Amino acid sequence: MGEYVPRLHTKYQQDVVPQLMKQFAFSNQLEVPRLLKISINMGLGAAVQTPKLIEAAVEELAAITGQKPVVTRAKKAIATFKLREGMPIGVALTLRRERMWEFADRLISLALPRVRDFRGVSAKAFDGRGNYTLGIREQIVFPEINYDKIDKIKGLSATFGTTARTDEHGRALLAALGMPFRK
Repeated sequence: MGEYVPRLHTKYQQDVVPQLMKQFAFSNQLEVPRLLKISINMGLGAAVQTPKLIEAAVEELAAITGQKPVVTRAKKAIATFKLREGMPIGVALTLRRERMWEFADRLISLALPRVRDFRGVSAKAFDGRGNYTLGIREQIVFPEINYDKIDKIKGLSATFGTTARTDEHGRALLAALGMPFRK
């Protein structure tokens, strides 16, 4: 991608690394937890009745992230949900490097403040190894999405994969990057 460095990555290198090194008394910069990837998943159970939902979801996620998602399919048939094996039931993608930093920046600075009645994200959604999962109920909080073209409100979940070994380190990393945790 050349000389371009995402804004949040610059902030991480210049502000967050020294702050976390001081906070946790790390002796080496490589000990400081960093963001590895952001996995985004949009489960669309309703796509069984309306297959067009998948196409819309692919377009919306591509607009939000700048990367085309992969369509996930049902692993096995569930008769009560009229679901057969191999039917498309969601979309997922994994962001790394520049796209990951760009998405994280837009999520923290633009999308989350647009959530209705927003009081901060839960600080409890860590998995025990420093990774954080965040659910977003409406895809319309992203400015890239044209509100008039939306046929159905869809939610998505974003998982922040970090190199942190503990939840405490992961939480400190995300908080330093600007994630608005609930007080």
